[in-house]
Amino acid sequence: MQNQQMNPQQMQNQQPRMQQPPHVMTTKDLSYINDMLAWNLLAMKKAHFFAQQCQDQSIKMEIEKCGQMHQRHYEMLLAHLQEKQQNNKIM
Repeated sequence: MQNQQMNPQQMQNQQPRMQQPPHVMTTKDLSYINDMLAWNLLAMKKAHFFAQQCQDQSIKMEIEKCGQMHQRHYEMLLAHLQEKQQNNKIM
């Protein structure tokens, strides 16, 4: 595998990384988060379905771990949205 390095012009075109999320969420942000929730929920459901169909216990456990990872991601996104909603009520 080849190591890719950025030239100075590419480094200038990069936006600085945010240390904290912005206080305002746009409609586009909310739409993207909604998509991420849907993707994680679907992946979680598919993993659960395929784990139930699997005969090999080691593969079944790996599929279940994958489903649990998607569930954690779903719950984290939901927690961020709920926190944002609470912060907006306070302001």
